Amino acid sequence: MLMASAIANAQFTIINPSSSFDSHGYIGLRPTQPSNLKLSSNRTTSTNLLRPLHLFAVRASDSHNGNHAGPLHKLGLSDAECEAAVVAGNVPEAPPVPPKPASPVGTPVVPSLPLNRRPRRNRRTPALREAFQETTISPANFVYPLFIHEGEEDTPIGAMPGCYRLGWRHGLVQEVAKARDVGVNSVVLFPKIPDALKSPTGNEAYNDNGLVPRSIRLLKDKFPDLVIYTDVALDPYSSDGHDGIVREDGVIMNDETVHQLCKQAVSQARAGADVVSPSDMMDGRVGAMRAALDAEGFHHVSIMSYTAKYASSFYGPFREALDSNPRFGDKKTYQMNPANYREALTEMREDESEGADILLVKPGLPYLDIIRLLRDNSPLPIAAYQVSGEYSMIKAGGALKMIDEEKVMMESLLCLRRAGADIILTYFALQAARSLCGEKR
Repeated sequence: MLMASAIANAQFTIINPSSSFDSHGYIGLRPTQPSNLKLSSNRTTSTNLLRPLHLFAVRASDSHNGNHAGPLHKLGLSDAECEAAVVAGNVPEAPPVPPKPASPVGTPVVPSLPLNRRPRRNRRTPALREAFQETTISPANFVYPLFIHEGEEDTPIGAMPGCYRLGWRHGLVQEVAKARDVGVNSVVLFPKIPDALKSPTGNEAYNDNGLVPRSIRLLKDKFPDLVIYTDVALDPYSSDGHDGIVREDGVIMNDETVHQLCKQAVSQARAGADVVSPSDMMDGRVGAMRAALDAEGFHHVSIMSYTAKYASSFYGPFREALDSNPRFGDKKTYQMNPANYREALTEMREDESEGADILLVKPGLPYLDIIRLLRDNSPLPIAAYQVSGEYSMIKAGGALKMIDEEKVMMESLLCLRRAGADIILTYFALQAARSLCGEKR
């Protein structure tokens, strides 16, 4: 070790350096012509001594004979004896200071930048990065959207790989059990209603023995502590495929639709729903729904309002899953214009004043600015819906090996949280929760 230290600290002098190239400014580069080298100790040596030195280091886990035999043995000394030995100059041995890692050949030698603050210091190791991570995500942040139908078998949804229309008596219960096993204890139900039960006024929406109320009662019987969100809108029940009642001239009737939605919300609450979620975007529906629920004694049932639901093109796979495409026109007279930002504040203030408990932004990832806008301007919990189009794009990219599906999935969810979402409605809930649980194991 003394020899190695002496060599490491020796100063080298290059005699007759090449005039064709200044090699002094680059690590590991030699002059183009051979040179005799001298050490400061006046010993002549070969150029082999210029190679990086790998000094021997003793680790705490190494034994004195070089075998990895675990930690060094205790000597049986008391605290006083240990302190006395140090005071007397008998300092115990410890591993040496590790050598400075070598830079690759050709690295330029430059003066250090005069920086007082180097943000990379806090990103240097995995432990530091984890310690200073500002945003976290866990299965408790997920709400799992589940499609249900009257059939007994689970039917795959072509545009949403990995998603199914679940049989309400079997597949639904099994999927909820899987989710709960990895910490996802919140679900939201979306029904595929038989065409024969659809009507212009969507009366099936408030049938107490309809598909959604039956499914709620079954889940509450199996999993009493499960948090059940429901969708409040007429489009799954409407023969026109719109979220409200359609007048003969194509106008979506607002107040009449709100009347139907209130009956739907009360029916869902009666079945045991914890949170009713009006996604229809009719004006005044939150206040009317709150009054209707309270009048029936459901003061404990929360309202998650789809506050900023945009008329987006990202909903396509969802509408295939429920067969709920509009039979004509579009939904732009009641859903928000994707070009609008400030309008979200108007919707937010209305929903707050009418008694909403949670404010939702839909879609999610393309509308991170809206999530942040609501987060900065409201004390209420913020939800984000990572919609079917977002899900399917990630799935397709992963299947084509264009992206790492798992990493992109987790990054997209983390971004929604970073933007300000407290909870995320995502079809990745089960897959992401399994990934998170795997990391913890």
